[in-house]
This record gives sequence, structure tokens and C-alpha cells, in this order.
Amino acid sequence: MIPDNLEDYITRLAPPVSPLLAALERETYQKMVFPQMISGHYQGRLLSLIAKIHQPKLILEVGTFTGYATLCLAEGLASDGKIITIDKNDEFKALQDKYFEASGYRSQIEQLTGNARDLIPELNQDFDLVFLDADKRYYPQYLEMLLPKISSGGLLIADNVLWYGKVLDASAKDAETMAIKKYNQMVAAHLKLESLILPVRDGLSIARVK
Repeated sequence: MIPDNLEDYITRLAPPVSPLLAALERETYQKMVFPQMISGHYQGRLLSLIAKIHQPKLILEVGTFTGYATLCLAEGLASDGKIITIDKNDEFKALQDKYFEASGYRSQIEQLTGNARDLIPELNQDFDLVFLDADKRYYPQYLEMLLPKISSGGLLIADNVLWYGKVLDASAKDAETMAIKKYNQMVAAHLKLESLILPVRDGLSIARVK
């Protein structure tokens, strides 16, 4: 994580977001209880850039929320590509649908509602990019479930891996902090992965499958 003034500086220099994404962010802050869960301008532009460089044909997103990151990732999809996005909360779906319909990516987005730990084993595709932003307590379990489903050369991106700096707090023993610390260690030590943590917002882990 970086100081707020530096974050403001790099955000001002980032590419602008579309009016649609700006409207989605505004409505998220107006209507959602925890609007800070949205990826937002800078992280969204980073996800978009990574997707555009990688040009994935098939993306899996675990944790849709209001769909902001979904639309950012969709910007980099191959022309015949698809993104499958999972969220356990069906009350978000109406807002997602509103913006997915207006985005031009509607036909490339498939929404699944339910517990991702139940749904992921049912997916038989090989994914080129996975974005993990779901229940932090299960990050290590998600890693074990997702890795076999990512193509060689594919990317696994995970959000919130610095967890408000609590990864450095030896006294923090809550389930979320312990799980994120374990996830980070598992990714760093995994022989099939090469990875880095970027201090973007609450920490973004990017791992490439060898």
C-alpha cells in the first residue's frame, strides 16, 4: 500500500475510465453497504491493461460484486472470448445486469450465483486468466481448486493480499488474516507459479502458471 497522495497522483495519470464505469462506481457508492469492495479507477485500469496484454479467451472471476472488475477484464477479452463470473449474493445481480447490458460485453459475460467453492469444481474449462476476490478465509482452498483449471501460461490474480497491512501484524490471528498470509506463502513457494505482489490499493498478487 502507498500513501494516499501518491495513489492520487498515479490515479490522475492513469487512463480515464468510460462514462459507464464512472456511473457504475457512483451507483455502487450510493447503494451498496460496503462500496469500497469495488475495484475502482486505478486497479480497474490495471486489470484492463493486464487483460489486454494477455488477451485471454476464457476468464474466471470469483467474486463479482457490482461487476466493475468484470467489465474492466472484459475489455481485454479475445474477440470470441468469454468471462464467467461467480458471486454468492443474488441481490447484486440487478445492478450487474444494468451495466452489463449497456457495456457491449453482455453476450460475453456469464453470471453464476452460488457458493464458488461448490461451483468451481463443476467448471470443466481451462481458464487463461482467473481473478480471485472472494471470501478471504478460503483463499488457500481457492488456490488448490483453481490451479488445475488454469492453462499453462495463464494468470492468477488475487485481490486484498496485504489485508490492510495486517499481514505484517504478528498479533493478528483472525481467520481472514491467517488465510491470506497462508495464501501468499503458498503462491510464493509453489513450483508451478512465478509471482509478485503489487502494493496496489490493498495488495494485488499476480501469478503466472508455468
